[in-house]
Amino acid sequence: MPKMVPKVILEGTRLTHKTDLAFQLNEHPRIVGPRKYRYHSPLISGEWCAFSNFPWGHGLINFTPEQEALAMETYHTWARLFELQRYYSWIVDRFHISTRLYQQMAHGKDYDFTWLEQRLKPLGFRIVLCTREEATFEAAKAERLKVSGNPSQYDHLSIFIKEQENIRRLVAESILPVFEVDVSDDDVGRAAGDVADWLEQTGGLYIEE
Repeated sequence: MPKMVPKVILEGTRLTHKTDLAFQLNEHPRIVGPRKYRYHSPLISGEWCAFSNFPWGHGLINFTPEQEALAMETYHTWARLFELQRYYSWIVDRFHISTRLYQQMAHGKDYDFTWLEQRLKPLGFRIVLCTREEATFEAAKAERLKVSGNPSQYDHLSIFIKEQENIRRLVAESILPVFEVDVSDDDVGRAAGDVADWLEQTGGLYIEE
């Protein structure tokens, strides 16, 4: 069978199962192929707070204005790494769309990532936008608070609802193929199957030369 090399960027506001879905996609037999044993497969995240030496610090999404050069260099580095390893699968849990969203809302600045998407598109990158119905955020919050190490970030659900509206607008501006998956039922397995269907139907599992 042809080599399966899907490249998926998961975007969405909090409480939309992005990370849960990322793990499922990274081991889904219809997306990365059947496996008789478990082995490493790259799953990366723009949410890593890699710019600060303390928990829940700054990173590729929520960098400060003083860290702009660092963030842009990091994006260029990721783009080059993806290009150098084009025949590999990559699952990305939040990336440049989330950066645009955060920076617009926190600092009133919009970053133009056209250059990045122009490099990602030939590699086969696609965006999966995770969303949920507004009425389901409260129940999702209750579940998350059972395990969250930073519960205060869920104090104001209205922020998430506003973010979801804005992120839909930003994703609509992307030149990458986009699939929106509704996770209101909290069934991550079903959502992974929907993503697999979309990738299969649109040629997103293989790279075209």
